[in-house]
Amino acid sequence: MKTGEYQWIYPLKNPTLLGKIVSEFNIHPVTAQILLSRGFSELPMIHEFLYGKLPSLHDPDLFPDMGIAVHRVLEAIERKQNILIYGDNDVDGMSAAALLTEFLKTIGANVFFDIPNRSSLKKSLMGNALEFALKFHCKLLITVDCGITADKEIQEVAREGIDVIITDHHEPTSKLPHCIATLNPKLINSPYPNRGLTGVGVAFKLVHAIANTLIEQGEKNASEIDLKSYLDLVALGTIADMGPLRGENRVLVRYGLEQMRKMKRVGLAKLFELSELEQGEITPSDIASKIAPRLNSLGRIADPIKGVELLLIHDSEHAEKLARELDLNNLKRQKIEREAAEDIDEQCFKHPEIFNEKALVFQSSRWHPGIIAILSARIAKQMNRPTLVLAIEQGIGKGSLRTTPEFPLLPILKENQNLLINFGGHDFAAGLTIKEENIETFKQRFLQRANQQLKESDILAKLHLDAKISFKDLTFDFMESLSLLEPFGNENPAPILYADAIQTWPPKVIGKYHLKLFLEEEGRQLEGIAFGLVDRREEIRMKNIPLRIAFTPQVNSFMHKASIQVQIKDFSTTKLTTIRKEDNKIIEN
Repeated sequence: MKTGEYQWIYPLKNPTLLGKIVSEFNIHPVTAQILLSRGFSELPMIHEFLYGKLPSLHDPDLFPDMGIAVHRVLEAIERKQNILIYGDNDVDGMSAAALLTEFLKTIGANVFFDIPNRSSLKKSLMGNALEFALKFHCKLLITVDCGITADKEIQEVAREGIDVIITDHHEPTSKLPHCIATLNPKLINSPYPNRGLTGVGVAFKLVHAIANTLIEQGEKNASEIDLKSYLDLVALGTIADMGPLRGENRVLVRYGLEQMRKMKRVGLAKLFELSELEQGEITPSDIASKIAPRLNSLGRIADPIKGVELLLIHDSEHAEKLARELDLNNLKRQKIEREAAEDIDEQCFKHPEIFNEKALVFQSSRWHPGIIAILSARIAKQMNRPTLVLAIEQGIGKGSLRTTPEFPLLPILKENQNLLINFGGHDFAAGLTIKEENIETFKQRFLQRANQQLKESDILAKLHLDAKISFKDLTFDFMESLSLLEPFGNENPAPILYADAIQTWPPKVIGKYHLKLFLEEEGRQLEGIAFGLVDRREEIRMKNIPLRIAFTPQVNSFMHKASIQVQIKDFSTTKLTTIRKEDNKIIEN
């Protein structure tokens, strides 16, 4: 599948505020413009973003049920009751289960953990939670990264005399499960300020509140509980689950990456080694592209319980064995995913008319349900359309939905819940199960709503530009200034800058799919790498062509020599169709 042309969206300009930001924080004007382009309009907001520290984290007691949850956990410990931690089968769920299990054990709890293998369509949301709890005589069940939509399953658990605490971050449905405490920042009227917490973030808040209570009651000294030691797990789950790296999440991830680089978790260290990652240079991009897929492969096609084991393990030899098993699973997952992607490409080739719709639906009984989320996310991003991918097995379809900002998912799911067995998630990523006989009706309603709601401009891919820059300003000092904005990730991506330059020499093809460009502006020469843009080589075959380039600057180290290189996202030799942020009108520039 091939992406369409980008609409370039130029940044907002506010010279007065720009000057104040530069003066107040002593940063490069381009860095200040990036902050402006991303909606930072007040100096205190910018200060918090740039210099937020752990003491600025929100009070966990802002969760309405936090006091009840803490009391029940401490009661279980005092009465020596077994506790079951039950998590979702993705990296967020694994990280949350590992965090809560490790902490509770350090304060004397009898803890078990379980992660359901949900690659099969037969499994319900809560899987075998009740069966596991009864087998090990657990009197308290704590969900992590799941449970908010599992009303029926939790009723069954409660009927057996087992108390349930839900910790989750997914959007609730109209009917909340009946349990003793529900910790979720997305509950209606919740006073907790950060709706963007992921599952592991909510689990950390419970741990933080328990630690505070133990210290206040004099049962523990502050020196006995090192909450920082759990932040590597918080960073891992937050990045893997695409948590927004703004506000509190940004602080948690920044400190979590510092903890991660210490390599104190043997299993993670082995996984980093296998992924050829250097200890001191781990970035959110590394986690998202190399670590998360290996852990997620367990939840897709194997046994996710091994992911929690890897995060908790202390034995180096066993850790290495588990890490290698994850790597092999990931290779297998890639093969299954590749076969399904080829199926989808064939469907697109045979039925090009599907692109007349403003949303896309793909379905098959040949696809493994564990890889549909990866496929839907990739297609939605490539084609800039709401996308539903369905794997059908024994008359039941398991679907994964991804979308664009202009088309939130929950309204269409709630309106058609009579057609669905169940659904969950949030406005931009959701899942559903549906009887096969209802798929066509839901598909038509999904497409019809998208066609009515979306404009043609909505389905054109957009490139949000942060600032204009001259090559002379692309210095190592400037790159140091940019590092203030790290860590980069969801809702805080690496900046995209633009510049006008001359291509001094025809581009060179690198690795079949990529282009190397040779650029010059006012005497300064830089090399640019345009990943995946080899198809556009014909546009710039000649030398001395004036180009406008959109790019992310990077420091490239080769043979122990550092240089600045530009990673090109898009380029143009002619006038560009753009959108001004101020009025959202198409203009010529």
